[in-house]
Parts: sequence; structure tokens; C-alpha cells
Amino acid sequence: MPKLKTKSGAKKRFKLTATKKVVSAQANKRHGMIKRTQKQIRNQRGTTVLSESDGRVIRKYFLPNGL
Repeated sequence: MPKLKTKSGAKKRFKLTATKKVVSAQANKRHGMIKRTQKQIRNQRGTTVLSESDGRVIRKYFLPNGL
């Protein structure tokens, strides 16, 4: 069997916590900030923990080595 490789795009976008939860940047923060409320912009700072079902897919297919 060949080695399982980590997807290089996922390596840049996701990180794993110590308890193997997947952390990513907040969505919907790329453009169009003028039409969003200040509360939305403020709440989308930093990172967020993905839901368990999404995290499971990311770990299995994109980060098999747990990077």
C-alpha cells in the first residue's frame, strides 16, 4: 500500500486541536463586509471548531496523518 498523503490545501486551511477537533477560519469573511452588520463582523473574527460530522470527514480524507 502507498503512504497516505495529507492534502496540501487542507494543510493550509485546517488545524487539529489536542483532542482531534478540527479548527478552521470563520466563513463568509472574504468580501461584502459593507452589507454585514458590525455584530456579524465582530463574531466572525478568529477561528471556529467545525461540527463533529464535518470534522470527521476532514480528518478521514484530507488529514489522515493528523497534521
